[in-house]
Amino acid sequence: MKHRIGITCMFLVLSGAAALPAQEPAQVQAAIEAQIRAKDTSQQVSGPALKPNPLQTLKDFEPAADEVYRLGKGDEITVDFSGRPEIQAKLIIGPDGRISLPQAGDLMMAGLTRAEAAKAIETALASYYSNLEVMVTVTKYTANRVLLLGEVDHPGMITFDGTPTLLEALARGGVTTGPNKVGEIPERCAIYRGQNQVVWVELKALIESGNALADLRLRRDDVIYVPSMSERFVSVLGEVQHPGAVPLTHNSTLASVLAGAGGFTEKAGNKPHIQIVDPATGTSRTVSFSDVVDPRKTLEVTLKPGEILYVPQSGFYHATYFIERLSPLMSLATMAIVDGVL
Repeated sequence: MKHRIGITCMFLVLSGAAALPAQEPAQVQAAIEAQIRAKDTSQQVSGPALKPNPLQTLKDFEPAADEVYRLGKGDEITVDFSGRPEIQAKLIIGPDGRISLPQAGDLMMAGLTRAEAAKAIETALASYYSNLEVMVTVTKYTANRVLLLGEVDHPGMITFDGTPTLLEALARGGVTTGPNKVGEIPERCAIYRGQNQVVWVELKALIESGNALADLRLRRDDVIYVPSMSERFVSVLGEVQHPGAVPLTHNSTLASVLAGAGGFTEKAGNKPHIQIVDPATGTSRTVSFSDVVDPRKTLEVTLKPGEILYVPQSGFYHATYFIERLSPLMSLATMAIVDGVL
């Protein structure tokens, strides 16, 4: 029985697109580009338009194959000092991102490459040792992890020694993605990165067409979400405590949905404005939260499944999303923010 994981870390659902029969990769790309051209001539969106090549945009979301690993909290590292084996150290980067070395004290390591970390240690010890050469190696990758949620057998955090990929993460979570078991491949999944990036991948269609983007490379702390087709929820992004998806019920209100996302951060300000975007139509509306909770006003906000609620930083609530719906093979929600200072 597959687990149902809910609430704070589930993500944006775009309205469903018709599945395509299996096609050759060249036919798939031609069909995608034809649909984009047809959409561009038949649908007008107010304001600046985003018209990226869909395949190229997804590739841009993918980290480079040779991207240098940066140390993170919990990683175990070994520090070797050339010609001085007596001061070799095996250390774990703490929750604050730092390590402690005799004489050098606390040094920030999180976010540094191995070469940068070695240079930082050399600099810190320069007054104690001359001509010191340092080499830093990672002996245990604890920070290199992604989170897998939704309709999977084994949801939770997955740690990788190398570059994580989408299909590897799904396979380790109990989702069958092999070509001989097509019926068990999820129709779609989402990759959530940071507070305002969501990419939907039409996984089954990509695998059946042989498109390598089905196994795109991930970044540390990405969240993968495999949805149930029956779920109804909205996605809450921006300045909230727990960006992600919040289920909709028959009595959900804007206030209850925002509470389900943990409430506002300090950056939202005292009178936040919430932008509500419908990715199915590309339309948006802006609502003042103070008007919603004011008992003297009768403002009612009706939310629809799949909508995005975005809470910008205080002073920038004129941010505008332009959602570009791309191809039946991949739905990429590209959120461009045009900031207007109050």
